Amino acid sequence: MDAAGRPHIIKLGTIDCDLVETTPIVFKGKVYRFEWVRQGYWNNQLKRDHFRLVDHKTSKPGAPFALDHQFGSAFVASNTVYVTGSTSNRASIQMFASPDLNHWQTWTVFSNASFGIFNTSLCRAKDEYVLMFEIDRPADQAGVPFTARFLKSKDLHQWELTPPECNYAKDRYTAPHCLRFLDGYFYDFYLEAHDGYEMRVVRSKNLIHWEASPLNPVLKASDEDRKPGNPNLPAELRLRIATARNLNNSDIDFCEYQGGLLINYSWGNQQGTEFLAEATYLGTEAQFLRGWFP
Repeated sequence: MDAAGRPHIIKLGTIDCDLVETTPIVFKGKVYRFEWVRQGYWNNQLKRDHFRLVDHKTSKPGAPFALDHQFGSAFVASNTVYVTGSTSNRASIQMFASPDLNHWQTWTVFSNASFGIFNTSLCRAKDEYVLMFEIDRPADQAGVPFTARFLKSKDLHQWELTPPECNYAKDRYTAPHCLRFLDGYFYDFYLEAHDGYEMRVVRSKNLIHWEASPLNPVLKASDEDRKPGNPNLPAELRLRIATARNLNNSDIDFCEYQGGLLINYSWGNQQGTEFLAEATYLGTEAQFLRGWFP
């Protein structure tokens, strides 16, 4: 805990530019960073949106996949990496699965032209899987964009949309980024428009009634975001990091590795100038989640 009794997140610095939705995962004993490489990423050789897995130790990227998909996240189960992502028309969620990070199967999780779909995050909850996805329409389900909705599955192939009352939250900007499950609670780490934009966390047993952490925010913009975390970045990018406007900490995701958490998050102006940073928490995922609700 920090001096205020909150789970102590240690910011380690910026590792890249123009990246936001990323997920650290552990797969077959190695740490990888799943990345959505946007069309405008400074080193995007394909000039198209795509996904990739980067070896965290060597920074070597794997082969691109899921061309023209966006807002992805990764999840590991049964020696397989699963990746969910939104189609470019914002109307569908696609699943990609691989046992070796080279060969990918794919199938549609959800498709409905009345929905506008953005971020996705997948977790296991007892005997089922739950997928949180971000929407800005239809208006009766999104309310004030952006809002979390949920899908459930027993096998990661067949998915059922939960009732509309399963959401967070329609009354204000609450963009969802990261879903976890522990002790019978779902934990939604989301972006709140407050004093800029801050990462906050709420929890629920039924995806309908939510309890906010009394220790919020989880992350907020600070000068520590600018610390150099990657010595291999070109000089022009280091200058961008040093001089960019910063009013946002968003897109948190994390994995447990060797007794601690590796955390990815983004910072910037929330209007297209964005940077990818790392942080750590010196405890387990269970300690981290429980720590926000003492």
